[in-house]
Amino acid sequence: MSNERLRSALLAQGMTVQDLADAINVNAKTVERWITQGKVPYRRHQYATASVLAVDVTTLWDDSRAVESAADMSKAEIVTIYPHRHMVPAGLWREMYGRARLRLDILVYAGLWLSEDPQFIDLLKAKAEETAQIRILLGDPDCPAVQQRGIDEGHRIMGGKIRNALMNYRPLLTSHPDIHFRLHNATLYNSLFRSDDEMLVNTHVYGIGAYMAPVLHLRRVPGGGLFDTYANSIEQTWGGARQVTEHDFTGA
Repeated sequence: MSNERLRSALLAQGMTVQDLADAINVNAKTVERWITQGKVPYRRHQYATASVLAVDVTTLWDDSRAVESAADMSKAEIVTIYPHRHMVPAGLWREMYGRARLRLDILVYAGLWLSEDPQFIDLLKAKAEETAQIRILLGDPDCPAVQQRGIDEGHRIMGGKIRNALMNYRPLLTSHPDIHFRLHNATLYNSLFRSDDEMLVNTHVYGIGAYMAPVLHLRRVPGGGLFDTYANSIEQTWGGARQVTEHDFTGA
């Protein structure tokens, strides 16, 4: 039976059988057999192929060894789990972002509590002087997803919370062009806080505020797919977000 998933992944990347063979250092006929005959390659070739095609290895093969290995790697990415956000050590957010060298990302609706922390604001200023890319994504105050999230949490003030956060960040918007802000209209299932290969994932639960929901502390491990799943969500949301305007501060 042919492996149409592998064929589709190749097409999605605009690659040929020869391109993949050259990339992972195998014979093109070997790759052809993986596709046309459904042959399952050695695990090292599975992971090499998945890396080149930018997909999880279990997307391409149902080999139980690969599934078990990928599951073990993903488990290894979980540093710890906090049952509620308010149980996360108060300094962990700043410590984690203090370690950032390349990426510092925040994807939330409001994240008002962070914007109200003067030490966090100072940290952002310091990081702006270094080499880290800083991106802060807040919800569009007037979009349906924001309004619905407020209802889901049992209130209707989410848009106001976002505008308060924007006011707190306003000095950074005007004085630190290397700190990038955008507003999104996405339905978020998690608030994401990324520092290089480390991340805090604050899940969203219907009927309660995010501060009462669980938080996963993740650290990327080669071969694991959990961290990258959330990291890709940040990239997709950033790509569809818009710039902040004066209207977003006033609502007028």
